[in-house]
Order: sequence, then structure tokens, then C-alpha cells
Amino acid sequence: MAVLTASSADGKELIIKIKGRFDFSTHQEFRGAYEQAPHDMVTFVVDLKDTTYLDSSALGMLLLLRDHAGGDISNVRIVNCNADVKKILAISNFEQLFTIQ
Repeated sequence: MAVLTASSADGKELIIKIKGRFDFSTHQEFRGAYEQAPHDMVTFVVDLKDTTYLDSSALGMLLLLRDHAGGDISNVRIVNCNADVKKILAISNFEQLFTIQ
């Protein structure tokens, strides 16, 4: 499985880990991960530590997650990016829409 999820101890944070390629082939898994989360979920964390590739469809999926989480008032963090993934996010100006760590 390319998409793994875990909840924080207090149940307010959903961690979504992407392993391998983050592209259109993970669309349904990724969407299912956050849509099945409880409605009182406050924070979404996308962990890209084990992500080897990111394409434009993945960027679109991140935007859909942001919309699902509340748009401009959402709390979505993208963490553990390697240099290549971080560069793609920077070129796409995603640091203006997400907290990237």
C-alpha cells in the first residue's frame, strides 16, 4: 500500500504517509485517507519522507485535501520532504498555501 494513515493520540491530527510515487495512481487511496477521517479532525499532516516522486496530479491532490480541510483556514502541513520534492513544492508556490517542514 502506498498510502498509510495514523491518528494522533488525541484524535485531532491525521497523518497521511506516502510511500514511493505520489502520482495519479495513488489518487483514490489518498482521497479515501482524508475523506474517511472523522469530521472533527483539525490538522492534516502529509508525511513525504518515503516519497520518491511527485507530479502535477499529486499537487492537485494536495489542493483537494486543503479544500476538504477548510481552504484558507485549513491546517495542512507537509513534512519530511526530500530536496527534489521540496523544490517542486517551492516552484509551485505551495509554501504560500501549506506549512512545509
